[in-house]
Amino acid sequence: MNSLPVTRIDARLGKLREEGRAALVTFVTAGDPDPETSLAILKALPGAGADIIEFGMPFSDPMAEGPPIQAADIRALAAGQTLAKTLRQVRAFREGDDETPIVLMGYYNPIYAYGVDRFVRDTKAAGVDGLIVVDLPPEEDEELCLPAIDAGISFIRLATPTSDDARLPVLLRNSSGFVYYVSVLGVTGVKSAAAGDVAAAVARIKAHTPLPVMVGFGVRTGEQAAAIAAHADGVVVGSALVNAVRDSLDGGKATAGTVQAVAGLVADLAAGVRRGRN
Repeated sequence: MNSLPVTRIDARLGKLREEGRAALVTFVTAGDPDPETSLAILKALPGAGADIIEFGMPFSDPMAEGPPIQAADIRALAAGQTLAKTLRQVRAFREGDDETPIVLMGYYNPIYAYGVDRFVRDTKAAGVDGLIVVDLPPEEDEELCLPAIDAGISFIRLATPTSDDARLPVLLRNSSGFVYYVSVLGVTGVKSAAAGDVAAAVARIKAHTPLPVMVGFGVRTGEQAAAIAAHADGVVVGSALVNAVRDSLDGGKATAGTVQAVAGLVADLAAGVRRGRN
């Protein structure tokens, strides 16, 4: 595997290891419900307790997502969000925060349309630290994974309950940053996993890699976050935050309470994560 320099992801997770706690990884959709509000939400996340931010690149056919994130993608695209605007939002975020890691998450089609070389160059320049591209398997690493690594951008893989001991080494071959363990089968935002199942799965993945393991899918509350944080290196929360955006809207438009609705939930989740190992 090509080696990466120490990234913001490495630095943040190293700091959390020293503190003896898990990470809170928050997912929000870029441009949801509109570009201005989306940027305000992005800027509010670290202060509310997010350790790493996954910023979703809206796509018209997000096949792995459940209804909440599908609806967020539709809202964002209807408000005019583009990949170029998403990168501009990351650059704007970096003007005030040069430490919080940002991972872009999405699908390959918009990246391919943008141009892979241009995407890698512009993503690095914007201050992105990692990529999660859910529909690019490791057999296609030459498409984007290896160019990203060469540019110093982590390429983060998803592992699932069906990723067996034969498949895991293939998934992890060019992975860096962390492993995102999808703790239940199916689309996002539908079910949650039992803590005991998570503990066994994390141990199995760690037998194959020194990378931290973040666990997501179905976490909605601080109590659930605490239960997962007791066994994992981090907890990923997405659909619950996207639902917080949705529930704050009035006629599909942002309200004065939209940013705080997300920040308040993040604060509750962060408190749960911090309780997880106490």
